[in-house]
Amino acid sequence: MNFAAEQSSSGPLNLLLLLAIPLVFYFLLIRPQSKRRKEQMQMQSSLRPGARVMTTSGMYATVVAVDDDGVVLEIAPDVEARFVKQAVMQIVTESDAADDELDDDADDADETGDADDRIDLSKKDADDAEDGAAGTAGKNAEDVKGTADTEAEEDEDAPKARAAGKPSS
Repeated sequence: MNFAAEQSSSGPLNLLLLLAIPLVFYFLLIRPQSKRRKEQMQMQSSLRPGARVMTTSGMYATVVAVDDDGVVLEIAPDVEARFVKQAVMQIVTESDAADDELDDDADDADETGDADDRIDLSKKDADDAEDGAAGTAGKNAEDVKGTADTEAEEDEDAPKARAAGKPSS
């Protein structure tokens, strides 16, 4: 009798857990995702010519024209490309653009570091290195060829020696 009473008290707890799991999924996964999707669709429908945007590929551009399913973006001066509206990730505000310019300036400052950190990749140095490597490579190729010829002669002599009953070296 006690055993039956214990089972009946865990029944409502199991039912509560079965109802709680879908609610947790709804509030933690489904609802936030649908909210983000609505915000994205609203942002894409509010695109106007002249707006500065960032595409899903990370490219910054200016909206030139908008139609039902696409936008024409100016990705560089006098370079226009047609994108679907879903390719626009966000509208960039002036403060975002200023932050990006500051980041670019910092990157440029890092790239123009000390002259000691630079590697000279001029054509003249590359030609000198190739000439030196070609001379060494040619010499090495002759050594390898001579060794290969000797090994080939030994391989040809081995079956003849076996047929004559002589031990091979």
